[in-house]
Amino acid sequence: MVKALPPLAWFRAFEAAARRLSFTAAAEEIGMTQSAVSQHVKSLEMSLGVPLFIRRARGLTLTDHGRRLLPQVGTALETLSAAASAFDPIPTQNVLTVASSVSVAQWIISPGLAEFTKIHPNIRIRFLSTIWPDDFHTVRADVEIPFGSQKQVGRDAIMLEPNGLIALKSPSLEGTLQSLPLIESVGTSDGWKTWGDVVGGSPKPHIFVDSYGAALNLAVDGNGVALVSEVLAQHAVRTRQLVRADDAIAPCKEGYFLRINESDPTAKQFRDWFLARISH
Repeated sequence: MVKALPPLAWFRAFEAAARRLSFTAAAEEIGMTQSAVSQHVKSLEMSLGVPLFIRRARGLTLTDHGRRLLPQVGTALETLSAAASAFDPIPTQNVLTVASSVSVAQWIISPGLAEFTKIHPNIRIRFLSTIWPDDFHTVRADVEIPFGSQKQVGRDAIMLEPNGLIALKSPSLEGTLQSLPLIESVGTSDGWKTWGDVVGGSPKPHIFVDSYGAALNLAVDGNGVALVSEVLAQHAVRTRQLVRADDAIAPCKEGYFLRINESDPTAKQFRDWFLARISH
């Protein structure tokens, strides 16, 4: 049986940490949280079955396995970057390019997109799927909706509100937050542990996903209680696909941001429509 290839994000985290010999420095470079980089590296080590770093108080040291892996991963990432850049066309006239995560496209943009296209029938839209702030450095987009901290996304981006974390479940799912399975979105600084610090208790998640959007999908299907961004959950709550499992709101150090090409009139039109939509 062919062994499954570990996710590319794990290799990216390893490569950056190996060059910088610091999870914190790697996180700043590739636009992820320190905890996400550490978790990705740990997952890669578990997948390969060998330790890649010796973790010390003052930093990291590569093991022999890590030293052997680093040049191969670095070369592979450079090859992939070069190959992908050849297929990134420059947007043509009257095409508005919007870069966002699949979660934002599915849960915020898509439910109201018909309204925008009806108002602006001459604007064609191209969506690019991105996740982390550094992903936006490699795309040409008129509208960008990254997720991260203000430091990661830059001062030219505005945070989308509301930005707390709320616990949601399907209205058909019976039970309390304490008795139901908890769904955790990994890779963010805040989650159910933060919820416990604010509300009390020690909630332990049972299901782990890599995005708030996936957590929402699982919750809609009755799989448990999802802890997700308020702004991302607005449509699901408004349409009663999900209901609050608890009235509390936990703070979030990161969030969704918006920035546009200020010289593009169509980008301004999309921004105005988008901000009006999330403010309803």
